[in-house]
Amino acid sequence: MENFVVSARKYRPATFDTVVGQFSITSTLKNAIRNKHLAQAFLFCGPRGVGKTTCARILAKTINCLNRAENIEACDRCDSCLSFNTSHSLNIFELDAASNNSVDDIRKLIDQVRFAPQLGTHKVYIIDEVHMLSQQAFNAFLKTLEEPPAHAIFILATTEKHKIIPTILSRCQIFDFNRIQIDDMVGHLKYISEKENIDSELDGLHIIAQKADGALRDALSMFDQIVTYTGNSVTYKAAIENLNILDYDYYFKATDAILSKNIPASLLLFNEILSNGFDGHNYLVGLAGHFRNILVCKDPATLQLLEVGVNIKEKYKSQSQSCPQSFILTALNLLNQSDVQYKSSKNQRFLVELTLMQLCSINGNASADAEKKNDIILIMAPGAIKPVSQTPQVNINIANVSKPLEIPKEVKPMPLPVQKPNGFSALGKAKSISISQITSKTSLDVNQNLESQEINQNQDKTITKDFSQNELISAWTRYAQIILNQGKRSLYATINSHKPVLNDKYSVLITLENEVQREDMKTEQTELLAFLKSELFNSEIVLEIVVNEITEGKKLFTTQEKFNHMVEKNPNVLLLKQKLDLELGF
Repeated sequence: MENFVVSARKYRPATFDTVVGQFSITSTLKNAIRNKHLAQAFLFCGPRGVGKTTCARILAKTINCLNRAENIEACDRCDSCLSFNTSHSLNIFELDAASNNSVDDIRKLIDQVRFAPQLGTHKVYIIDEVHMLSQQAFNAFLKTLEEPPAHAIFILATTEKHKIIPTILSRCQIFDFNRIQIDDMVGHLKYISEKENIDSELDGLHIIAQKADGALRDALSMFDQIVTYTGNSVTYKAAIENLNILDYDYYFKATDAILSKNIPASLLLFNEILSNGFDGHNYLVGLAGHFRNILVCKDPATLQLLEVGVNIKEKYKSQSQSCPQSFILTALNLLNQSDVQYKSSKNQRFLVELTLMQLCSINGNASADAEKKNDIILIMAPGAIKPVSQTPQVNINIANVSKPLEIPKEVKPMPLPVQKPNGFSALGKAKSISISQITSKTSLDVNQNLESQEINQNQDKTITKDFSQNELISAWTRYAQIILNQGKRSLYATINSHKPVLNDKYSVLITLENEVQREDMKTEQTELLAFLKSELFNSEIVLEIVVNEITEGKKLFTTQEKFNHMVEKNPNVLLLKQKLDLELGF
């Protein structure tokens, strides 16, 4: 029986031109060979399955080719190329650093570097997964990597560049390999399908390319798996069944149910998805990606960002026409919040169901919010509210408004609470006003802001209400709690432990213990003073900060003073000193 060779090995690129999706890197390497500007060390880094080791082998083969073509490709006919193709080349060494990561392994490699090549011009050392080398192995490798012999070239490959020490990185030319684009993958899979006489659907190939996530080797493995599953074809249905991927039809059905506000249908569809063995989190992520694709289809300029098959793309275009952009943005926001909350939720199924119900109710919530917003605008419109003493029926007609409303100069807004006129409903909306006829909402908002600023200025200038010590302490305590909620614990301790004292003429005195507390209080003085003025209805409050440092230093006694004190306590100490002829120590 003939041995089966997987597509990743059978169709592995043998020349620079056949490398998929890395044109900039292969062009740079070919120019380096043409101009004889080869570095002594290369570092190929990037995700798995994008061609790092393949490019390293092609580079090593092309360098030693005896009859290079004009396009800087190996001839595949000379002795050097033939020995490389049969894995018998003595000039190319491959080392797997994952299993050979000790100092001894690196020392053996360094010993081989000294010998000149037997055939060709260079000896090339390819070290795969170089980030697996130990710290001692890296240090042993430094000197040789910086100043190797003229015939030696090192090619290092890794998927985790951040694990390589900076001294190694500084000695290498670094090439960052990109993820393979979906279109490039689909083209390569289609080429293999034609070579192998396999019937393939373009939508099925797109599913494989998306599932591979930029790794061509993974895409080829999945391609072989589906071909084995179906016999000799790659279809869309076989791809989604074999790769455990949710069908696009589920997302289109879910979107239709959400747009029609059909909550039962959306919940039943989600239950069917769970019954088929799919995870709720994957459904949330997929639904978010579906709405993103719909948003992409809204504008022809962003249509190129949609990486799906032709048939699926037409479905997206059709559904995007019935989805307003505001609805899509609100749905994406809800799905993003649910995605963040999913792992921490104790009832994950309910979280997904709640999200679906919220999606089905987006339009209703949006209209209700808009109605509330219009109500607020009508309430705050200049001239809509009059003083308590004037309670006539308010009847405003602004159908023909052509310029912003102006505030009469002689009318000053009252700072005290005002009772609603009889012409307003419970929500404060004028009964005879039609919201749809408002044509200058922006002008009303500007006038509203100007009026509120004038009210605040008048209040700050005129309010001088008296307050007691207890009211001051109460407001002071409330502000301390606000500071605690903001996480300013040091400042909270200072404010909470030092109570203010009310002096004459609304002067508030606070006595602190040291300069550190005073500096903290100064940084908060403006906000604190504004809070007290607002809470106590007095714009003339003045805050005085006083520091009262109490220092009680301990007195230091001399040796003689200590001895005299002991003699006063017990006179026999002096007799003992005289009889033994003792001296006081220092």
